[in-house]
Amino acid sequence: MSNWPALAALLRIGWRIDRTTGLHKLLRREGWSDYEFAYHDRAEIGRAMLSRIAKHTGLKPEDL
Repeated sequence: MSNWPALAALLRIGWRIDRTTGLHKLLRREGWSDYEFAYHDRAEIGRAMLSRIAKHTGLKPEDL
């Protein structure tokens, strides 16, 4: 799974890109701690990392 579907899903559920520095995107959502999304555009995100992202952002499988 590429990071673009994961990032797109985060944006759909209310996260917004606050700023971008290189590959790092600082995401913000009201009621949540900021989350730094830092993955190469063409790199695949494995299940463990996707689970970690979900833990910090509230992302659910049905959001993808």
